[in-house]
Amino acid sequence: MVTIKDVAKATGVSPSTVSRVIADNPRISPDTKKKVRKVMKDLGYHPNVNARNLVAKSTKAIGVVLPSSADKSLQNPFFPEVLRGIGSITHQLQYSMTLSSGGTESEIFTEVERMVYGSYVDGIILLYSRVNDRIVNFLREKDFPFVIVGKPYDHLNEITHVDNDNFTAGKDITSCLIQQGHERIAFIGGSRDLFVTMDREAGYEAALKEAGIAADKAYRIHTEFLKSGGREAVEQLLSLKVRPTGIVVTDDLMSLGVLSTLEELGVDVPADISLVSFNNVYLSEITSPSLTTVDIQIYQLGAQSAKALIEKTQTKDEPAKRIIIPHQIVHRDSVATSNGAGT
Repeated sequence: MVTIKDVAKATGVSPSTVSRVIADNPRISPDTKKKVRKVMKDLGYHPNVNARNLVAKSTKAIGVVLPSSADKSLQNPFFPEVLRGIGSITHQLQYSMTLSSGGTESEIFTEVERMVYGSYVDGIILLYSRVNDRIVNFLREKDFPFVIVGKPYDHLNEITHVDNDNFTAGKDITSCLIQQGHERIAFIGGSRDLFVTMDREAGYEAALKEAGIAADKAYRIHTEFLKSGGREAVEQLLSLKVRPTGIVVTDDLMSLGVLSTLEELGVDVPADISLVSFNNVYLSEITSPSLTTVDIQIYQLGAQSAKALIEKTQTKDEPAKRIIIPHQIVHRDSVATSNGAGT
């Protein structure tokens, strides 16, 4: 195996100079760095990252925690895209990423404990925000660097988080339906203990109130962020005596379940029921009809969370930040003007 001494001998510099080149020490001239790096490449030398990290007291790794088991979460295109954003920064800064893979909340918590106590990672990104979360409480108690994608349940000004303005986004997308003459508007959201659902539903309510439309509790359904969740929600809405003419769905994957179920039941989108959604994942553009949806810039949510976390791991007293990623509505083919019909 090629060692630092072999590289030093081939370049005519000392082993300590080679070490400084590996660490990108600014005191080493660009010419020397270029020469040493060329020899490292020619000889096939790879630095012992673990040994270097031990000296630097850094793992050069971050942990990423999904809201549920990886198998279930990764069915939703949101998560691969947010991971792509995180990966763009870890790659650029030469960090690695460890993904939680526990099947239950208890298993995921155990994994987080292992990451923290075993010093496997420098910090953790949580790809969710829920009420009174056990993992958040643990990370705060241990004073371990972490960032939330979403809005923290409490200690808002003490926890770095990257989010959209989901209240305004919920209000804006609901207003799209109202502007097309819809008054009977249903809401299909994820779990009630997730802040993203709570904020988008609050925006939906605000849009109805501002337009003088009474909110009907029967039009609100909460289910899983999966295609199957959308299917169950539609069956419930279509069983109502007075059906909605428009539906706000808080996730594109659920919208696919909504669309396919409506089609199976002979309900046309958008002629019979208009549909709007959130996230603007790639599937929303290629489905038929293509979805009018809120683009929340998922990639940027991931990239900015990774940047913020690495800053926190490198600077102990880095202040907490609230980073808001702007949203915009992408108008496609799933909305039509309401004629007030419906049974």
